[in-house]
Amino acid sequence: MPYRRACELQRRVIEARKNGTIPDVLLLCEHPHVITLGRNGQREHLRASHQLLDQMNVEFSETDRGGDITYHGPGQVVGYPILDLAEHRRDVRWFVAQLEEVMIRTTADFGAAAKRIADKHGIWVETPRGEEKLAALGVHLSRWVTSHGFAYNVSTDLRYFDLIVPCGIADKHATSLESVLGRAVSSGEVRARLVAHFGEVFGRELQLVLLAELLGALNSKFSTALESTAAAI
Repeated sequence: MPYRRACELQRRVIEARKNGTIPDVLLLCEHPHVITLGRNGQREHLRASHQLLDQMNVEFSETDRGGDITYHGPGQVVGYPILDLAEHRRDVRWFVAQLEEVMIRTTADFGAAAKRIADKHGIWVETPRGEEKLAALGVHLSRWVTSHGFAYNVSTDLRYFDLIVPCGIADKHATSLESVLGRAVSSGEVRARLVAHFGEVFGRELQLVLLAELLGALNSKFSTALESTAAAI
């Protein structure tokens, strides 16, 4: 799903969540090549010219999420949790730590150890080059309803991270689960584990909802099919 289309979908889901017409939603998708700059990001962390980005078919988009600059692309699982923290815990730090916990548990399912680093959001792994970032985080809150979220590198082409200073941290590199494990991993496997651990960590039973069903719920005044469970697509 193109990044701008995903942002528009998020906007609609956020509005419905604020109105209480749908429950918590976890949007899962994959984007074509795109570099996004957070509201606190610095443009000098973009290492490539816009001409080069055009030649490489890489979109550039400014966004209202927290964090600096990052890359999204094929082989990366992007998750946009749209939760009303009033029904969980009104604590942004807690929310970010919970998202990190979901990804740490997911990584452990594949036999690798991921960790947090103080003052550097996301999850990290030890590699021969030192600590490298396996997944990035950047969120936004409005009236305690969350948006944006995480990007977990599964089989991502890491060369695209050379176009930026990932998350504005010049001395750290990005990695992928395939690179860490030294074998192929499907995004579908990782999505399934992320969904399972998301349900555990946030205390929600997740129901699979296709995009067409979600759009139908958004177009209805009230959602009857999704009244009592969280949804993931």
